[in-house]
Amino acid sequence: MTMLHEILHMIEHTLEDTINLLPFLFLTYLLMEYIEHRMKEKTKLAIEHSGRFAPVLGGIIGIFPQCGFSAAASSLYAGRVITLGTLLAVFLSTSDEMLPVLLSEQVEMGIILKLVGIKAGIGILSGLLLDFLLKKRGKEKNGQQEEVHMDVEHLCQKGNCHCEKGILKSALYHTFQVFFFILLISFILNIVIHTVGEDALAGLILNKPVLGQAIAGLVGLIPNCASSVVLTQLYLEGVMSLGAMMSGLLAGAGVGLLVLFRVNDNLKENIRITALLYGIGVVSGILIELLF
Repeated sequence: MTMLHEILHMIEHTLEDTINLLPFLFLTYLLMEYIEHRMKEKTKLAIEHSGRFAPVLGGIIGIFPQCGFSAAASSLYAGRVITLGTLLAVFLSTSDEMLPVLLSEQVEMGIILKLVGIKAGIGILSGLLLDFLLKKRGKEKNGQQEEVHMDVEHLCQKGNCHCEKGILKSALYHTFQVFFFILLISFILNIVIHTVGEDALAGLILNKPVLGQAIAGLVGLIPNCASSVVLTQLYLEGVMSLGAMMSGLLAGAGVGLLVLFRVNDNLKENIRITALLYGIGVVSGILIELLF
C-alpha cells in the first residue's frame, strides 16, 4: 500500500505541475499557427529571391517552431530553388517544440532569447560558410533549377505535422500532443528522482562532456516533436546540461529531414546532409558547454 500511495502521490504531483501549462501552451501555439499560416507563401518567395543572403533569412525564419518552414525548405532544396547553406540554416535554427515548452514553463525571457539567438546565429554562420565553401569549390551551381511539384501542405501531410488542419485544430492538436509528452516525461522523472535521488540523477551520462552532446545529437535527429520536448524538459529539470540540450536541438529539424528523404532522390546526399547537421550540432554543443 505504501508503494501504491507513493505512485498516486507522484501522479497527483505531476498533474498539478503540468495542468497549469495547458492555457500557456494553447495560446502560444495559436499565435504561432497564425504567424506560420500568414507568412508561409511570402516566406518561400523571400527565401527564393534573397540570393547569397538566403542563409541569413533562413536562419531567422527557422526560429519559428513547428514543421512548416523546415518542410518547405526541404522541398525547395530538393528542387534546387535554395542552396544547401540555406537548408542547413533553417534546420539548425528551427526550435520545433523548444520555444512553446519554454514559454509555457514561464522561463525568463532573457534566457529564451539567448537560446533562440544562439540557434539562429549558429544556423546563419554555418549556412553562409557552407555556401561560401561550396561556391569556391564549384560544387553548387547558381541559379534556379526545376522546382519540386509538391506543395508544402502535401509535404506536411506526408510528414504528419498536421499543418493542413487549420489554425485552431492544429493549435489544439499540438497543445495536447506536447502536453502529453511533458506529462509523461515529468512523471518518469519524478519516479527516477524518487528512486535514484537528485544528486545521482544530475551525474548521469547526459551531463558528461562530449558523450552527453553526442547522445543528445542522436536524440535530436528523431523526426518527431517528442525529441525536442524531451530535450527541453530534461534541461529544465537539471538532468541535461545546456550544451547537450543545444546539441540535440541544433541537430533536430522537426520533420524536415523526413521530408528531405522523401522528396530528394539522392540518398547519399541526404545522408551527408544528416551527418553534417549532426556534426555541427554536436561540435556547437561542446563549444557552448565550454563557453557558458
